Amino acid sequence: MLSAAEALAAILRTVRPLESEPVALADCHGRVLRQSVVAERDQPPFDRVMMDGIAIEHALLAGGQCEFPLQALQAAGDPALTLAPGNAIEIMTGAALPADADCIVPVERVSTNDGIVRIEDGYEAEHRQFIHPRASDHAAGTELLRPGTRIGAAEVAIVASAGLATVDVARRPAVAVISTGNELVPAGSPIADHQIRSSNGPAVAAMLAGHGYPDVTVAHLPDDEAALEEQIGALLAANDVLVLSGGVSKGKADYVPAVLGRLGVEVVFHRISQRPGKPMWFGTGPQGQSVYALPGNPVSTLVCCRRYVIPGLRQASGMPSPPPEFAVLGAPVEFAPRLTYFLPVRLVSTTAGQVLAMPAPTNTSGDFAGLAGTAGYVELDQDSSAFDAGSAQPLHRW
Repeated sequence: MLSAAEALAAILRTVRPLESEPVALADCHGRVLRQSVVAERDQPPFDRVMMDGIAIEHALLAGGQCEFPLQALQAAGDPALTLAPGNAIEIMTGAALPADADCIVPVERVSTNDGIVRIEDGYEAEHRQFIHPRASDHAAGTELLRPGTRIGAAEVAIVASAGLATVDVARRPAVAVISTGNELVPAGSPIADHQIRSSNGPAVAAMLAGHGYPDVTVAHLPDDEAALEEQIGALLAANDVLVLSGGVSKGKADYVPAVLGRLGVEVVFHRISQRPGKPMWFGTGPQGQSVYALPGNPVSTLVCCRRYVIPGLRQASGMPSPPPEFAVLGAPVEFAPRLTYFLPVRLVSTTAGQVLAMPAPTNTSGDFAGLAGTAGYVELDQDSSAFDAGSAQPLHRW
């Protein structure tokens, strides 16, 4: 069996990069950049006024002048005026600094009477105060966003500021999430005593959407070898990624590995030295599709989806691997089998600024209700069997 790290490395070596496509600025949120975004202009593109008030020449105020004839009003968006000697210009936040002005006095510090503005007694100002200098954020041509960046709200603002009406992003993968098993019944349908609700498909689809991959088809297939071959074959042809749950172990009805083999899916590995999720299977389709066959127990399914499917999709989208995150165990953990242990945890912040991972083991790998309220899981190394409270462990958030 591969270790968890070896399995992930094998997946990342294998996944096929997705193509690029242009999308409109209004539609780029949540997508992954495939181009560099550079500054269209200096930012700010002019000396920008940071306060409502008056623009004056600092040397005059420093020399004792406290009254200034009010020359004009300049609002944000107006062309910059030129300050006449000895005068003041009423100025608005965001406006361009008038030529020959080098100091802004806030409106709260002045009064106006008959066209004369007076600065309050004892007010001291600094040269170029409340002026945001041109290009002090960045100069024109500076790279602001790199390929592989997931576009959030801040990145949308940056793309817009660069003047880009469209931007090249990774095509979203088409993903089919397939649950197998005669015992599964979807929510809303009548159910017999010997059947269970189908929860893996909706849960996996929700996890994928939460990580930026919403183009998901959810299917449920019976434990029938011929039907599996026909319908998995159709889904394989129509999608970039298949995520199956169930049918990958060694039972007589675990048909999935054999069916995938007949469909031309080449196995990369089967079984990982981990708990839960040991029977996991991964392979590549005839057109380079990624095929993840996850164990059917719900906790195993979600853990394997987060640990392997999400990184694989990130790799295909051109995103770099995120830096590792750690949390401090809030209680000791002992684990006898020599397997990597994925332990669900709830996170608690202390007044000292630590994030404590409080163990929240499920009753079994079928106890998906036990995951409620957990933030994710810690990955405990297979070469140890005891983990002290206070030790830092790798954290994977759902």
